[in-house]
Amino acid sequence: MAVNYNAEPILTVDGLKQYFKVSSSFTVHAVEDVSFKIYPGETYGLVGESGSGKSTIGRSVIRLYDPTAGTIKFNGMDIGGKMNKETNKALRTQMQMIFQDPMASLNPRKKVRDILGEGLDIHHMYKSKEEREEKIKAILAKVGLAPEHAARYPHQFSGGQRQRVGIARALIMNPKLIIADECISPLYVSIQAQVINLMKDIQQETGTAYLFIAHDLSMVKYISDRIGVLHLGHLLETGTTEEIFENPMHPYTRSLLSAIPSPNPAVEKNRVAETYDYKTSGINYGEGTYHHIGGTHYVKCTDAEFEKFKNMPRLEY
Repeated sequence: MAVNYNAEPILTVDGLKQYFKVSSSFTVHAVEDVSFKIYPGETYGLVGESGSGKSTIGRSVIRLYDPTAGTIKFNGMDIGGKMNKETNKALRTQMQMIFQDPMASLNPRKKVRDILGEGLDIHHMYKSKEEREEKIKAILAKVGLAPEHAARYPHQFSGGQRQRVGIARALIMNPKLIIADECISPLYVSIQAQVINLMKDIQQETGTAYLFIAHDLSMVKYISDRIGVLHLGHLLETGTTEEIFENPMHPYTRSLLSAIPSPNPAVEKNRVAETYDYKTSGINYGEGTYHHIGGTHYVKCTDAEFEKFKNMPRLEY
């Protein structure tokens, strides 16, 4: 399913800031002035090392956190501030989240039938018990689980199966946007591929958009249409998957890409990973502005840094 970038974005995040006051004298600046858009049917990959603010952005977008500053618009509705009853209901049904640890996000005291049906119950999305049961069976089939799995508890499943339940719980609400927060990182590599392919198949079928949060660049490359590179709460570089991988501009992006192992032993033997240390780099993220490289490709830096980045040798990896 081709993404229509002329359509209205399903999600617009503009100038998002998320601060956490730890004490009277110390505040954590987890997210600093981040802006991006996601279009219907698109997968936007948010990548960066642990602690860069990826999950915080996801939780702020779905309003598990109240944003410190900035605007968030979802499907034409302003969800960044205080929401009325109608907007809140639309957000809770049309935007869903798949969490990193399926075991921690599934109620161990409830059977899968009740876990999946909880959203339907809260928002009165069926007219009879039979319709509720049919919806649960249909969504289990869509994620590759059998009808009898509805009568089991989370601990009776493997890790991959539990994550399928988590995906089913999100899909049963028929959302327009799913935030996938490191949803494959705790799984075995073979299971990761199954879950990613399932998500791609579902997107082709339903047109659901994804905010795909991960630190595994290989998976991000495989599933994403566009990518945003995050470090210390700043969105440093954004563009299509091809633009980022073929012409990485920011030294931090280059360090991430150069660290990807090569499947070719001969190439891997001679691979030299670039290193990046913000403290010694001389770069100040707070002084940077977005510079246009071409297409949808932007990098956050000063004018002097931009000239320096352009003259860096092509990254071989």
